Amino acid sequence: MKPSEQIDQLIAKLGDWRGKTLASIRKSILEADREISEEWKWMGSPVWSRDGMIAVGNAHKEKVKLTFTHGAKLPDPDKLFNAGLGGSAWRAIDLFEGDKIDERALKNLVRAAIDYNQSKMKKKAPVKKKAPAAARAKDTKSKKG
Repeated sequence: MKPSEQIDQLIAKLGDWRGKTLASIRKSILEADREISEEWKWMGSPVWSRDGMIAVGNAHKEKVKLTFTHGAKLPDPDKLFNAGLGGSAWRAIDLFEGDKIDERALKNLVRAAIDYNQSKMKKKAPVKKKAPAAARAKDTKSKKG
């Protein structure tokens, strides 16, 4: 079964406000960037990724939690993060029954996470190393000869 189908099943199985909330969050995330992929990890958690993990969604008994993998590194001008604020990496948005999330702000946060993932990739890109100076000098001499 595809991850998107597993997420569909989870939302349908929840059948209450948590399913509707998770569906709304999912819709906003996928609208933020058409290259976002959905994954199914950790025995039942929807995960959204692009150039690395963006966020994990979980439905708990009393809340829906959207956890951003690198949330501590992301700008949050709309103050969406309300959980995990003391951590050095993860930040989360806890939504309770009746809560509404600002779709524009969530999409901006998702785009910031993608930008962060892409900046990490650029830093990890292999750098073409120059030959040692002695080898370069030797190569230059052989071309002159």
